[in-house]
Amino acid sequence: MVTLPDSLRDAFKHPMGPVTTDPDVLLAAAAESRTAYDAPDAPIVAVGDVVTYHLREAGRVPDVALVDGKTEREAVRTEISDGLAAGDEKRVHVENPPATLTVALLQALADALADPDPVTIEVDGEEDLAALPAILSAPDGASVVYGQPGEGMVRVEITPERRRTARELFERLAGDVDAAFDILGLSGSNAPNGDAR
Repeated sequence: MVTLPDSLRDAFKHPMGPVTTDPDVLLAAAAESRTAYDAPDAPIVAVGDVVTYHLREAGRVPDVALVDGKTEREAVRTEISDGLAAGDEKRVHVENPPATLTVALLQALADALADPDPVTIEVDGEEDLAALPAILSAPDGASVVYGQPGEGMVRVEITPERRRTARELFERLAGDVDAAFDILGLSGSNAPNGDAR
């Protein structure tokens, strides 16, 4: 569907929000975002096995989690894979090659965000790029959390401004970006902030 061109790789190396190693601090900040937007049900979306594991260990099952069994392209430690496997939330399996966002992943993400119960999307391939459509699709007050190699967890507070920034990046991906927006339900009047496409 869409892929990350080499020319854009550096744009994804900079954290899109504050970085922390403390899941309790992150969860407190996520709660503040929900309160600020009067959005008590705004989801927490976790992209990555280690991030998902740390949130679960801190007592918060992410509303949507995307995992691929790897961290920095190496298999995750057994305690992490076992901890993630122990959850009883709904699981969806998709294939998604590295530096790519497939139709299956985008559809699974859109469906998971609409599901009132927690969903874990198990990715055969790589889920690294999924933070971008998650930022585009999640409602104001939500938090998208992903790992920053060697640093910790990045929490992106979903605001109209953050969504605009993510949209600008997304539009620079190679492939059928308009069709990707359609799958995410972000075309026409449903686009962030009502921006018509």
